[in-house]
Amino acid sequence: MTIDMPIQTDNHVQKSLSTGAAHQLAHTTKSEPQMQGISSRWLTRSLPWVQVKGGVYRVNRRLTHTVGNGEVEFVIDGSKARVIPMELTEMPQLRDYDDEEVLGALARRFEQRDLDPGTVIAEFGNHMEQLFLIVHGKIAKIGTGEYGEQTKLGMLAGGDYFGDEMLTDSNAIWPVTLKTVTPATILVLPRAALAEVVDNSPSLRDRLSAMASAPKRPQNKYGEAEIMVSSGHSGEPVLEGTFVDYDSAPREYELSLAQTVLRVHSRVADLFNDPMDQIEQQLRLTIEALYERRESDLVNNPDYGLLHNCDLKQRIYTESGPPTPDDMDELLSMRRSTKLFLAHPKAISAFGRECTKRGIYPDPVEVDGRKIPAWRGVPIFPCGKIPVSDKQTTSILAMRVGEKDQGVIGLHQTGIPDEYEPSLNVRFKGIDDQSIISYLVSCYYSAAVLVPDALGILDNVLVARQTD
Repeated sequence: MTIDMPIQTDNHVQKSLSTGAAHQLAHTTKSEPQMQGISSRWLTRSLPWVQVKGGVYRVNRRLTHTVGNGEVEFVIDGSKARVIPMELTEMPQLRDYDDEEVLGALARRFEQRDLDPGTVIAEFGNHMEQLFLIVHGKIAKIGTGEYGEQTKLGMLAGGDYFGDEMLTDSNAIWPVTLKTVTPATILVLPRAALAEVVDNSPSLRDRLSAMASAPKRPQNKYGEAEIMVSSGHSGEPVLEGTFVDYDSAPREYELSLAQTVLRVHSRVADLFNDPMDQIEQQLRLTIEALYERRESDLVNNPDYGLLHNCDLKQRIYTESGPPTPDDMDELLSMRRSTKLFLAHPKAISAFGRECTKRGIYPDPVEVDGRKIPAWRGVPIFPCGKIPVSDKQTTSILAMRVGEKDQGVIGLHQTGIPDEYEPSLNVRFKGIDDQSIISYLVSCYYSAAVLVPDALGILDNVLVARQTD
C-alpha cells in the first residue's frame, strides 16, 4: 500500500489540489471574444438613415451661381512654394479655363512672401493691386464697425485666396483689411505681372473680358437663384413673374461598400462549437470591424466623407489655436438647428481646458442614458475617426441632421439578398479543397449633405497642451 505524501517545498507544504490542476477537469466560465477596436460610433448612431432604392441618391437643389469655391493647392520644395497651374482654375474667373500654357505663365509670376504675425498685407479702401494665395498660416479679415471700431469678419488659411476681383475689375478696392495672425507664407501676383500675361494671351484676355461684362443673375445671400416676390405694395402694380430654378446637374450619391471574406475551417465549426458557436463569434467580430470602417469612411472618404464634403464657406479657423468658446459660438452661429458637434476626444479635452481657463463649466446633456459634454445645449460627441495631424491639429464638425431639416443623412438599402443586419448581408461562398468554409460579408452605405449649411467645420484646432 502506498500513501501520497504532502509535497514539500522550501517554505510551503501543499495540502490540497492546486487550481492549475483542478481546472483541467472543470468547465471554465469564459467571456465572448473581446475586441478593443470597437468604439461608441456616435456618428453612425446619430445620423438618420434613409432608404436608397436602386443604390443611388440624388440631391436636388435650387440653382446656385457660386462656383470656383475650391482650395488652391501648392507644391512645397523645402522653404519654397509654387502654385500648381491648373489649381488657378479654382477661382471663379478662371473656372474651366484650360489653356495650361497660359496658366503656367501666370503661376510662374507669383512671388513668395514669408510674413511675421501682425503684418498688414492689405488695407480697407486701398486700390486692389495684388492677388494673394495663402500657402499656410492664418490671416484675419478685419472690417470697420458702425462706430469706427475694428471687427473681425473671418479668417483665411492655407488654400484660400483673396483679391481675385482684380482679374476682372481694374477699379476694385480692398473690402477689408488683411492682417496675419500667425507666421504666414503667401504667393502674390502683382497687377503688372497679370497685365503682362494678359497682353500676350488673347484667349485669357477674351475670357476675363467676358467674365467682367457678363450680367450677374439675381441671387440671395446663399448664392441661390432669387425668387422674385413683391410685398408691402398698394394699388394695382404689375407683379413680376418668377419661377424656382433648379440645378441642372444635381449630385448623385452612389452607395459605397465595405467587404471582407470570412474563413473558418470546417473542423473548428464542427468540433469546437460548445458552448459558443465559432462561426457566430467570428461573424460578430467581423461585422464590428465593418461597422468601424463604415464610420471611418463616413468621416474620411474623399468622395462622400464629411471632412471632404463641407462647403468652403462653412469652414472656419480657430482664432488662437485651441478651440475656445468663441470659436464654438462662431461655428454654432453658421447654421440653424445644429443638432450635434463631432470631435476627436483630444479636441474635447482641449475645449474643456479652454473653458476651465475662463471659469466656464458647460452643463452636459443626457443622450441614451449617458452624460455627454455639450456647448449651448448641443452635445459634443467623441469620434476617434477624425484624424489628428503630426502638428497636433484636428477638426471639429457641427451639423444639422435629417431629410426634413435639410441636414446630413446616412444612406443605406435594406431588404438586400441574404441580409443579416440592415444593409449588411452574409453570403455563403462554399467549401474549398482544404475544408475551409468561406462567407462574403458586405456592408452598403454612404452619406449626403442636403444643403451646404447643414455641415460646418472648425479647422486647425490645436489639441496639444500649451506651455506657459
